[in-house]
Amino acid sequence: MKKENEMTSVSRRKVIGLLGMGALAVQFPMSCSQAKPKSKDLKTQLFYLTIQEIGELIRTKEISSVELTTIMLNRITAIDAKLNSYITVMKEYALSTAKILDDELSNGKYRGPMHGIPIALKDLFYTEGVTTTGGTIVSSLVPEYDATVTSRLKKVGAIIIGKLSMSEGAYLAHHPKFKVPKNPWDKSRYTGVSSSGSGVAVAAGLCFGSLATDTGGSIRYPSSANGVVGLKPTFGRVSRYGVLPLALSMDHVGPMTRSVADAAIMFEAIAGADPNDQVTLRESVPSITSKLDGTIKGVRIGFDRKYSTENVEPQVVEATLAVIDVLVSLGAEIIDVEMPEVGQIVDTWVKIGNREASKIHSKTYPSRSEDYGEGFKWVIESGLKVTELEFAEANKERSRIAEEFLTMLSNIDAFVCPVMWCAPGVYSAAEVLGGFRPVDPSPLLNDVFAKPADFSGSPSLTVPCGFSKNGAPIGIQFIGNHLDEEMICRIGYAYEQNTEWHKKHPTL
Repeated sequence: MKKENEMTSVSRRKVIGLLGMGALAVQFPMSCSQAKPKSKDLKTQLFYLTIQEIGELIRTKEISSVELTTIMLNRITAIDAKLNSYITVMKEYALSTAKILDDELSNGKYRGPMHGIPIALKDLFYTEGVTTTGGTIVSSLVPEYDATVTSRLKKVGAIIIGKLSMSEGAYLAHHPKFKVPKNPWDKSRYTGVSSSGSGVAVAAGLCFGSLATDTGGSIRYPSSANGVVGLKPTFGRVSRYGVLPLALSMDHVGPMTRSVADAAIMFEAIAGADPNDQVTLRESVPSITSKLDGTIKGVRIGFDRKYSTENVEPQVVEATLAVIDVLVSLGAEIIDVEMPEVGQIVDTWVKIGNREASKIHSKTYPSRSEDYGEGFKWVIESGLKVTELEFAEANKERSRIAEEFLTMLSNIDAFVCPVMWCAPGVYSAAEVLGGFRPVDPSPLLNDVFAKPADFSGSPSLTVPCGFSKNGAPIGIQFIGNHLDEEMICRIGYAYEQNTEWHKKHPTL
């Protein structure tokens, strides 16, 4: 079933080229079917309905957008004080927008499957007139315009109900002046970073979907740790204009949702070329939702058993192998592949990411160093110490890993592997190194699973696949060829429809 056509090779060359120019190109200013839920389900599980499900209720006027938005705002007020997922709640804007969208629907104007649905944004997306912090007190600003993706979501009728907490600068540590989001499954456990608030809010039913970013795993970590779906699209598929950056050569924008179909819906809304971000691709955006039929017979999925099991926590190995069994039962062909030697991939990523981050923050560091948290100070300081030669060597190593990874992918339809080597660990009381990393254990100390797809710009879909013995969520990721978000969503959807993990929700 492998697609062998001219677009594949052209797209690969194009994305690789864009990865090299990504730090310079953006203009940065400082149809699957779903059963309708029964009325009793609406009353008891409203907050955990999918975008597809709640969207159908809005379209058929069984619930109004104003009613839905009011209910969601009340839930945020009642629950989020214990979870800290929101940094800003946009109550007045959300309610006034909901009224407009209800009026439009009454007059026969329907904007599509996201019409009137409350979603939230990681707090690094520009929102006109609403503070955007980037997780730091240094970069806080009130934008005069929306990010491209913000405006695109508004255009399809989504209601931005608020801005979500995140670790400082989109890295690892939360700024000490901001409350740290809590994992709704177990408040002592790792939420994933940097899109921590996004993972928490989606898992806790505090929004119907979120927009986040991924530079080294920041969509995939929180999706896995909170038991939700996360889609990191191909590099260049989605504009970063009006998005506070971490490392522009690796920054990706994508959705976090409670189902694969919902991730596809949000992806279709935000993807596409943008003249304000020169790395965005001109290729047309596919209609993925119409291709989600649950069949993957004959699909060639690569699996490196050694890569996915060596130095990996046994319960993650068990969950991963169970995923393989489901895929085989659905008719997929599991292909033995050999993952390229990734070497010291974390060290390579740190040299590139921290060096780029130090350049981005050069106007405020060291002049305002006292306003940075200790964790992000380390990022900048270590980035400043990276020499030109070390940076060049790191990028050479990145290119090697990316090219070899893409070569492996070119012979299969997708690659499957864990997201993290362990289930979410617990935080120390003081969050070691000022919130720099979780303790016992750290998912980042043996991080060989997230970085390759950021190096190569390949699309990756994270889907819930189980729980640890302590009840912590575990995720699996499907990585695809450039521009083939459709394939990984087809695989993820088929897996999702034949398991129950996505239907599990935390008790709050």
